[in-house]
Amino acid sequence: MQLPARIGKYELQEFLGGGMSHVYRAQDSVIGRTVAVKILTEAGCQDAEAKARFLAEARMAGNIAHDNVISIFDFGEDEQHRPFMVMEFLRGEDLRHAIQNGHTGDLRNKLKIALQVARALQYIHQQKIVHRDIKPENVHINQAGVVKLMDFGIAKSEGLAMTRAGYVLGTPYYMAPEQVTGQGITGQVDVYAFGVMLFELLCGAKPIDGDTVERIFYSILNEPLKLDALYQAGMPQSVCELVAGCTAKNPAERPPGFAPVCAALESLLANLQAPTVSMTPPATASAAAAPAPARRQEPPKAAAAPSGRSRWMILAIAALAVLVLAVGYFLMRPKPAATTEAKAPAAVPTTPGALATSISTSSGDMVLVPGGDFEFGQDKRHASLPAFYIDKTEVTNAAYQEFSSATGRTLPDDFPADQPSLPVVNVSLLDAHAFATWAGKRLPTGKEWEKAARGTDGRSYPWGNTRDAARANVGTKGLRPANDLPDGASPYGALQMLGNAWEVVEQLTQPSQLAIERFRVLLNPPLKPEDPWYLVRGGAYDNAWSDALLWDFTSVPARWKARNQGFRCAKDAH
Repeated sequence: MQLPARIGKYELQEFLGGGMSHVYRAQDSVIGRTVAVKILTEAGCQDAEAKARFLAEARMAGNIAHDNVISIFDFGEDEQHRPFMVMEFLRGEDLRHAIQNGHTGDLRNKLKIALQVARALQYIHQQKIVHRDIKPENVHINQAGVVKLMDFGIAKSEGLAMTRAGYVLGTPYYMAPEQVTGQGITGQVDVYAFGVMLFELLCGAKPIDGDTVERIFYSILNEPLKLDALYQAGMPQSVCELVAGCTAKNPAERPPGFAPVCAALESLLANLQAPTVSMTPPATASAAAAPAPARRQEPPKAAAAPSGRSRWMILAIAALAVLVLAVGYFLMRPKPAATTEAKAPAAVPTTPGALATSISTSSGDMVLVPGGDFEFGQDKRHASLPAFYIDKTEVTNAAYQEFSSATGRTLPDDFPADQPSLPVVNVSLLDAHAFATWAGKRLPTGKEWEKAARGTDGRSYPWGNTRDAARANVGTKGLRPANDLPDGASPYGALQMLGNAWEVVEQLTQPSQLAIERFRVLLNPPLKPEDPWYLVRGGAYDNAWSDALLWDFTSVPARWKARNQGFRCAKDAH
């Protein structure tokens, strides 16, 4: 087609490729949006089955709404009665080119790509749709790392049967045995293809060799999938087991759909960093946690003596400052508690019905996180929460020592009593629960913690989307005071939510078998099967910089303590 050309309100500007259908970059002239227009060719229109499949794709994909599935905006026919569909225009590259160009990143990033694909497939299976052509070319990744599943050209919805007897659809390398033989096609063929694609994503090569379709099909039907390349690439055993399970020749031996696949990938991601960020045994952590000696400050240079008049002015200003401080202390001083329990904070609204933006409690100041919608996670999914308060800082050594004195609870190992402003560490989730109960508070949930850290727009850092090493204690050698780095505050005024110390949150999780084995060695008393596991959020001072630290997490047993693990509290806003 000679360009530029026009179909309805869409101006076709660039040919992008295609076979039986052609795809163009186009401009929606009404709203100014860049889109992709896919048009069935003349040859395609003459093939009744191809045309039926094109129409089926438009209907199926047009009724799918998921963050990881390409969006279909419009559908119609041009002047020559050729059907066309208008799709989301994707920037970036498909997974095939990302693998070839080395753009898939480390193991964590590869698993994040796989998880997004699995979530998309779980969703379309819930819509009774089987994709049947899962391969790297049909997975797109944009510059932000968001994955989109594409091309429903041979997808099959429940009750739709357009395949001629003996006619095989799919890409040979990724076809399940039952897809090769054309018998018993179910959603399990997508599980198999996903497993093959996951192998390729992890290793950079296909698990099946063959120059002809016949040789490829023989291997799929008769030869076990070779996992040697996974082990040679240093993949964890649990990753290898997931690939092996997905690519089992018997559909009944594969995971039953994508819910367990997603759960397995989420568990792998949650525990992948555990050995490096919070796996130091408490005994060895003690020595490593010894605070660095305070830097000696140079004595100030002597200043010229002030004149008599200046001296009197200085004394008068100093006296006034003392008076103001004294009055302020009298008004703001904490009221004596009647018992050893800390009083629950009370929010004092500035106007009737309004919530105070901050409140003072006997265990530290808290800031308000207003109720409403926000974006969370890597994919910026939408959620809503009621208003709540969260501690402005991590719980400090000073606050924890007061709690310990009031309740008789043992202080953490190597507790630095001479550094009251540092966040308390070497505390477990069980310790955090006890403190929160004493303080009349609770621990934040995972979503509450993330909203408090990222605001409503799902930003990468508490202050925005631009990395600034001066605003967070990340990639350093030790803790900083909990009230330090005010320029790194979250949109609500919470400090040090990125880095400094990992923070335990009120969210149970399921660990991977690999994590269980490692913590079984590290925990004393030994890890038990019934031990609960919780998430920790925000990273710590000894993490490397990453724009994933605010939405990412790792999981630890409830009894786990580490030199880089602390917490902060939350409270409902009444």
